[in-house]
Amino acid sequence: MSSERNTGDIATYIQTLGQQARAASRAMAKADTGTKNKALLAIAEAIRRDAAALRAANELDLTAAREAGMEAAMLDRLALSDKAIATMAEGLEQIARLPDPIGEISNMKFRPSGIQVGQMRVPLGVIGIIYEARPNVTVDAAGLCIKSGNATILRGGSEAIHCNRALALLVKEGLIAAGLPEQAVQVVDTTDRAAVGALITMPEYVDVIVPRGGKGLIERLMREATVPMIKHLDGICHVYIDDRADLEKAIAIGFNAKCHRYGTCNTMETLLVAERIADQVLPLLAVEYLKEKVQLRCDSTAHAILHGYPYLAKADASDWTTEYLAPILAVKVVTDMDEAIAHINTYSSKHTEAIITEDYSRALAFLREVDSASVMVNASTRFADGFEYGLGAEIGISNDKLHARGPVGLEGLTSLKYVVFGHGEVRK
Repeated sequence: MSSERNTGDIATYIQTLGQQARAASRAMAKADTGTKNKALLAIAEAIRRDAAALRAANELDLTAAREAGMEAAMLDRLALSDKAIATMAEGLEQIARLPDPIGEISNMKFRPSGIQVGQMRVPLGVIGIIYEARPNVTVDAAGLCIKSGNATILRGGSEAIHCNRALALLVKEGLIAAGLPEQAVQVVDTTDRAAVGALITMPEYVDVIVPRGGKGLIERLMREATVPMIKHLDGICHVYIDDRADLEKAIAIGFNAKCHRYGTCNTMETLLVAERIADQVLPLLAVEYLKEKVQLRCDSTAHAILHGYPYLAKADASDWTTEYLAPILAVKVVTDMDEAIAHINTYSSKHTEAIITEDYSRALAFLREVDSASVMVNASTRFADGFEYGLGAEIGISNDKLHARGPVGLEGLTSLKYVVFGHGEVRK
């Protein structure tokens, strides 16, 4: 399909995808676990079989991206190595092994009238997923939607169009092999940006949008979408080192949360340190940060303690609200945990926060009072991930409160409906 469609053609095309997805979602909701797993395993087998063809398609994308001057970090995300292809197949096999949430009935209770009331887990219906660069998202998203009984429309970035087209054919092959509708997973086959605008404004065909991309994409969708979204905009994550922290744990976690990977949404962007131990812990951490040439943007107290550190700058108000995604860290010395919590609840993007402390009461208070999707005690924020949480895989992260929060796995792609079992009762 050409990417040179006019805007009217795009609207018609996306509407057709929506109609097909809605029809397919009804079949997917009825599919049993064995059938869905058969599709997942068939797709995994096809990916392994066609690894060479996938690499060739990916090379077309990489060549175009290099010619367009794409930066190295994005090229790295776009590239499909042999290991990445194997990981895609393994991911589908892992999803196949996960428990199927669909049809599970919970919270059954007898009422005084004699009826039994409970809740059944059901698919959301049609999920639109909009993402950039990473072609592996095509497979991860397709797998999670298949297992959770949803139909999906996938709109990958223009930079991965050749690879996404190749993967779409393999997903279609697996669905057909399992006897499921091939329209259960549809990859938008155009690079025209108008396709995004059409997809996010079709509530009659699309039940929820999951965006995975940069801040610009999410901001656009927040302005324009009429379909509900599962999303997060920023990952401004905090670590607070309490004055009752174990220093060895504080150093290890403070370093890992920042330096394990810079470009992820669960990377620490602000370090808060209790003033009673700031002059002990900050110089020790600075030794570790110096190895990675991390720039420290400090409030006046931290700046005075770290005088002489070669990559030192004074923080301004914007540093508390910035997701750096780089070797840059905002540092603030706070009076106590209450001030730390107040700072976090003011400036956090409500993604992930951690406290380092050996005081059990303070740990529980931090868990209760910090208003974020993931709150941790004595652990790196880098653990805020669907795989690390035991979800098997994730379709994204949500820092909203409705309807999913935190890493979104299979259960996050479902909803609940009430079910009632009666014995002939009538209401009096």
